[in-house]
Amino acid sequence: MANLAKLEFAALEISGDNYLSWVLDAKIHLRANGLGKAIEDGSDASPEEKAKAMIFLRRHIHEALKSEYVVIDEPLVLWKALCERYNHQKTVTLPRARYKWTHLRFQDFKTVSEYNSAMHRITSLMKLCGENISEEDMLEKTEYIPCLKCASAVAI
Repeated sequence: MANLAKLEFAALEISGDNYLSWVLDAKIHLRANGLGKAIEDGSDASPEEKAKAMIFLRRHIHEALKSEYVVIDEPLVLWKALCERYNHQKTVTLPRARYKWTHLRFQDFKTVSEYNSAMHRITSLMKLCGENISEEDMLEKTEYIPCLKCASAVAI
């Protein structure tokens, strides 16, 4: 009964595996609700805004994290504590995403749409970590798809 209202996005997992996407979602939702100032250094957020932001953040973290950070009552302090705890995810996630990108092969997928979905998932993850994949790199990955090569040969 504790979670009667639906979450706007997935709660932060205790492992931190979803930290990068959680941060993005949390910032977007806080800004959309006019509470973005509550997690910024030197902001002039009102006590009401801070309280609403704190409720929002606590509602979107794992139950174990709630109990670990139970004494924190300021959203900025909680935000920084979670950042300090999980911000290393970029250093873990980026090499994994690079590895997946390097080893992405069309023949490992049953359909073009599965391959395309995997390619976009990997590039999104890399962008989330601050590394962009160019359109040329993406085209180079699709250059070796047999059916696309046939289609381009017929088009010429």
